[in-house]
Amino acid sequence: MRYSPDGNFLAIGSHDNCIYIYGVGDNGRKYSRVGKCSGHSSFITHLDWSVNSQFLVSNSGDYEILYWVPSACKQVVSVETTRDIEWATYTCTLGFHVFGVWPEGSDGTDINAVCRAHEKKLLCTGDDFGKVHLFTYPCSQFRAPSHIYGGHSSHVTNVDFLCEDSHLISTGGKDTSIMQWRVI
Repeated sequence: MRYSPDGNFLAIGSHDNCIYIYGVGDNGRKYSRVGKCSGHSSFITHLDWSVNSQFLVSNSGDYEILYWVPSACKQVVSVETTRDIEWATYTCTLGFHVFGVWPEGSDGTDINAVCRAHEKKLLCTGDDFGKVHLFTYPCSQFRAPSHIYGGHSSHVTNVDFLCEDSHLISTGGKDTSIMQWRVI
């Protein structure tokens, strides 16, 4: 689930391979369904909105990257259109700006979460090995170098920078822990 930056839309990725778009009104008290974005072959794993709230990018369980015009629920297939879109957030684990986070020999499920810092200089990942990695952003160098931090005893399910990028939160899976990291 992710709200558009302008607050006018809510996108919900579903296990039925679709993204449901809702219009938001009355200061968040009223929701009306705009439509359904269909095109993925597997369940939706990650969503991000463009800065201008005009585009949406999504990843799915079978490693697809699709782009959308959510107000019309239409898929965008033109590379020229999607190439220079500025994203408000970057949580998708697949994409040009993050392909360097994937380690050699990974099976596609090893990276569970990605989060770009608000200042757009750092990128953090949480993986199946209980590690939190810190990269420079964009991370478009094959097998990019990173700082690696441990603390979780099982897979890391999510990561997110706090509002001023001075701290990072990571959540664990089986260990059910929540960790706060200071960025220095």
